[in-house]
Amino acid sequence: MLTRKSKYGLKALLVLAEDADRGPMLISDLADRQRLPKKFLEAILLELKRAGLLHSKKGKGGGYVLGRKPTEITVGQVIRVLEGPLALTPCVSVTAYRKCDECLDEQTCAVRLAMKEVRDATADILDNTTLAGLNAKVARSGTGARPRRKKAVAI
Repeated sequence: MLTRKSKYGLKALLVLAEDADRGPMLISDLADRQRLPKKFLEAILLELKRAGLLHSKKGKGGGYVLGRKPTEITVGQVIRVLEGPLALTPCVSVTAYRKCDECLDEQTCAVRLAMKEVRDATADILDNTTLAGLNAKVARSGTGARPRRKKAVAI
């Protein structure tokens, strides 16, 4: 199951991807646009920043921006940063492999074989789904439109 942490992180990154050309965005604006708890979102964004998926700028005109292009950030990367490995059992994890204590023979373990298929299919989908691709899907569907940030107007 996708945790709130990953869901909120993805929602915030999708807004930043959609508005990538508009510069940094404040946490409060991200939280308001997606109706997310600000303090929790702040902790999530810090984790994503530490992983290089976000950059931040302090002071006037500051906020968060993507650390890479929206076409280069995948859902799989985000979930791994916020949750850890995608595998449901440690014996099939690519990034955090650990032999199961009760397993007699990994090669013939039916549970391991099934979970490897799940891991591979999940990783294939998540690692080939980018922020840009998701935003394009939403735009094509014509539903679920998010309110866009207003551009500052010089007076």
